[in-house]
Amino acid sequence: MKELVVISGKGGTGKTSLVASFAALARKKVLADCDVDAADLHLVLEPENQQSEPFSGGKRAEIISAHCIGCGACLEACRFEAVKRHVDLDEVISTVFYIDPISCEGCGVCVRVCPAEAIAFEPVVNGQWFISTTRHGPMVHARLGIAEENSGKLVTLVRNQAKKIAEENNLDLVIIDGSPGIGCPVIASITGADLVLVVTEPTLSGQHDLERVMKLTRHFNIQTMVCINKWDLNKELTDKMENQARAAHIGVAGRICYDNDITQAQIHKLSVVEYTNNGVSSDIRKIWEEVSRVLFPLNE
Repeated sequence: MKELVVISGKGGTGKTSLVASFAALARKKVLADCDVDAADLHLVLEPENQQSEPFSGGKRAEIISAHCIGCGACLEACRFEAVKRHVDLDEVISTVFYIDPISCEGCGVCVRVCPAEAIAFEPVVNGQWFISTTRHGPMVHARLGIAEENSGKLVTLVRNQAKKIAEENNLDLVIIDGSPGIGCPVIASITGADLVLVVTEPTLSGQHDLERVMKLTRHFNIQTMVCINKWDLNKELTDKMENQARAAHIGVAGRICYDNDITQAQIHKLSVVEYTNNGVSSDIRKIWEEVSRVLFPLNE
């Protein structure tokens, strides 16, 4: 079983559109949407949920008012300013502490220092993850709650579930829609993968983002390829970025032209290779052939 992860230096480069097309072109695969902070692969593939589970990525503290002796140890120990002092308007002398759930980082220091054991420290539900079916096969995806953290843990969970499905059903490939950027969710998406495909654009910011992502994959020693979306907007910069990739011993999977068919395909909830056989669809099919050649060499 092989793992292909599609990532980008920032959002909006066409990463998910490319993954949706790969889903239509690949055989014997499982799909995993690991962009849990802003998942949108489901908008194109319209999955039918078969299993839904809560996700808890950590714990959150809560002061039990009836047990609090008002010593202020928690207020002094908290480095995230999550412990607040609430003055009872009816009795100004009475002071009660409470914990702001938005500010709480779940470190547990307040629990350790409380002499009255008046702080509950329980797992908190940060989101949900799903196992679904799509017209292109099984898919594992998730939804992180608003303002919730620990997305790296959720990415790992989604990825492990996808690999488990692939192993149980004797499937050859897991295609992962990774997170943009170079942070924790991206690292959780790519670590140990067989191939990372970076989607970028021929702009100065795209060039900078590509350099950062290449450094990241080089650090983890992961085979990497690059494809440049909307290459015809700036041919000179496209040539330069491809040369930079080759100089860094990173393969160039191909180029994708600017084409309004991508937008039309999204409107119809289709991948572009399902919507049309020309233009941008031809570019993507060539990229898939190149990626497949690297993932599954003939001598394997």
